[in-house]
Amino acid sequence: MHLSRTPALAAVAAALVVLPAAAAASASATDAPGQSKDGHYQFAVIGDVPYGDAQVAAFPRWIDQINATPNLSFTIHVGDIKNGSSRCTNEYFSMIRTQFDRFTMPLVYTPGDNEWTDCHRTNNGTYNPLERLSAIRSTFFTRPGHTLGADMTVASQQSAGFPENVSFRRQGIDIATLHVVGSNDGLLPWPELGHSTPTAEQVAEERARMDNAVAQVRSAFADARQRHDRAVALFLQADMFDPTYAVTWADDSSFQPLVRELVAQSQAFDGEVYLFNGDSHVYNSDKPLAAGSRWLDFYGVQGSADNLTRVTVDGSSNNKDFLEVTVNRPGAEHVLSWERIPYTS
Repeated sequence: MHLSRTPALAAVAAALVVLPAAAAASASATDAPGQSKDGHYQFAVIGDVPYGDAQVAAFPRWIDQINATPNLSFTIHVGDIKNGSSRCTNEYFSMIRTQFDRFTMPLVYTPGDNEWTDCHRTNNGTYNPLERLSAIRSTFFTRPGHTLGADMTVASQQSAGFPENVSFRRQGIDIATLHVVGSNDGLLPWPELGHSTPTAEQVAEERARMDNAVAQVRSAFADARQRHDRAVALFLQADMFDPTYAVTWADDSSFQPLVRELVAQSQAFDGEVYLFNGDSHVYNSDKPLAAGSRWLDFYGVQGSADNLTRVTVDGSSNNKDFLEVTVNRPGAEHVLSWERIPYTS
């Protein structure tokens, strides 16, 4: 969550084959029945949830609703499993893991900043964020290469030390998560721990994590080009193009390598590119790297990515719905379309 930014004056305008729920055996994303056929399926995207006591109480009902939604193949949580002013305790993490295990479809989770990078705050418990990152990995990524919820095998960067970065393919769509978070990708200082500038350990952690995120992007696009796939869909927490704040370079400078890679890879890909994120809490769909976008100058990027569409999911106090994404059959105007589905309770 970008707490350091100054609000802008302008308001933001709001507006693969189905896996059996009770499957006991592990299903492979590349070997699932019908993988070789062009398909039409749905999946859910959520993020910045649950925030606070009321949402924690409602979260089991929201999971039940997602589980009961017909034809959803999997769910992706784009990070922030707590708000920015609550404690980062092991007990809380375990409670969320218990709820994640209730998903009757595969659940893919990529961490956000609230559950580790911002835990230095006094009201979060004055933790060392790097220690909390280890706790997140040991709680949610106990079986690298496997999803939470219903078991599905996925490719993982576990060998590089990043089990949270996973990828899989469904019927011509290459899907990957990137552990890239708000708070300038975790480089904002930790004053509560006596640091007015990023520590050496903090800088080294961010650099390694960003390098692996960039490698994940390259791998996803390389696979998509080799297979002549229709689209690449990437999922991360950070909103690198936040329209709800007047962004400064100090807020977002760490995202530059990823933005440059997204433009380079998208330009070299004939299909469509989708980037799903949370972090800014207000639903939005735009083309932040299309020709003429101010973000190209902001990040010092040459060229543009007209084929990249970014989607931000509702979060925080706007957590009144989940995003249902449809993979359309070949011949449709776009590979993906989506709808915000209100929670009924």
